[in-house]
Amino acid sequence: MAQRVLILGAAGRDFHNFNVHFRDNPDYEVVAFTATQIPNIDDRRYPAELAGSRYPDGIAIEPESQLTQLIKELGVDVVVFGYSDVTHEYVMHIGSQAMAAGADYLLLGPRHTMIESRVPVVAICATRTGSGKSQTSRRVAEILRAAGKRVVAIRHPMPYGDLAKQAVQRFETYDDLEKHDVTIEEREEYEPHIQAGSVVFAGVDYGKILSEAEKEADVVIWDGGNNDTSFYKADCYITVVDPHRADHGARYFPGETNVRLADAIVINKVATASFEDIQTARRIAWEMNPSATFVEAASPIYVEDGDQVRGKRVLVIEDGPTLTHGEMPYGAGWVAARRYGAAEIVDPRPYAVGSIKSTYEKYPTTGDVLPAMGYSEEQIEELAQTIENTPADLVLIASPIDLRRLIEIKKPAQRVRYELQEIGEPTLKDVLKDLI
Repeated sequence: MAQRVLILGAAGRDFHNFNVHFRDNPDYEVVAFTATQIPNIDDRRYPAELAGSRYPDGIAIEPESQLTQLIKELGVDVVVFGYSDVTHEYVMHIGSQAMAAGADYLLLGPRHTMIESRVPVVAICATRTGSGKSQTSRRVAEILRAAGKRVVAIRHPMPYGDLAKQAVQRFETYDDLEKHDVTIEEREEYEPHIQAGSVVFAGVDYGKILSEAEKEADVVIWDGGNNDTSFYKADCYITVVDPHRADHGARYFPGETNVRLADAIVINKVATASFEDIQTARRIAWEMNPSATFVEAASPIYVEDGDQVRGKRVLVIEDGPTLTHGEMPYGAGWVAARRYGAAEIVDPRPYAVGSIKSTYEKYPTTGDVLPAMGYSEEQIEELAQTIENTPADLVLIASPIDLRRLIEIKKPAQRVRYELQEIGEPTLKDVLKDLI
């Protein structure tokens, strides 16, 4: 008899694992997904259009908080862990809960989940969210375009809307962002690629996505999300390490897997991290993967008009996932505010409303900065109200996108930007020489 499977996820890896390993596999029957990490993604269904002929009613998506109850009520034989950016300890706490409820516990590896492409693939992954995958992906795309290659980026999934409509998404212009009604988090990842001249694909069914991308690409870049492993078999696997969280490559899942898989390891943020932390990050990565090529890099920070920051009371807005499940207390905006002489970084937490206030409660490690949360229209409005409530002279926007395009910010505002810059040799161009 087919084993009854429950897949734990966060609207990303879980759906991919189902599509490539379980959907057409008669040895398994997937009885439900669970959801965590991301708001407003549980209590819906994986649609029949994507689930295939074996699941004519689709598949329920339930809160992970009901794990034990679901295992018992649904007669689950196997629980499959299918999300990322969590500690090894967390993974096994969930495993212990699943096994105590009577189920087996399974992690799927690259052999069963990586799809092979007809064109070369460069995979950009990391040890943690916020390490610098996005700017590394843009730098790799820049190098390949300069060599005359047609580059298409495929972004790790963020399907927070209508899953059937989001099966395959293509982004080439800003109008495409409006067409697909994307969240702030999606904009943060897609818009910089569009600005740089790359086409971006994303969605839910990454087999179909790859087939479409191959039609217009000489090289595909896998632009990873969280610290997940690549969905595609890579000709060049690049893993970004953040020395501000120097030991996380050995402590987080599946960040350690990414270090061990890497052909090249980028030690990023060397201009802002301490020498000791840089050396620790390098040592840990080298002990796991001494055959990898090591590249040192910085992500230089600059402000539109830095003189406007000096002496001001500043509200800093940072990339949301970096602060939440990335567990960073601050990001590039906080660094810029201090570097450019802000008189004070105003703590927005006392002025937060609605789901923004709840985000601080859920992620208490977040510092005196505002995460750019925007998973729904309501949350975007709450973000705008929090900005309005906070008594600041200036707003520093360190989200990868210009939030002024989405939110009316009545206070003076400046953008903080950053791009990857290799330090010394070898460089990413050296890493990519065989593809060039």
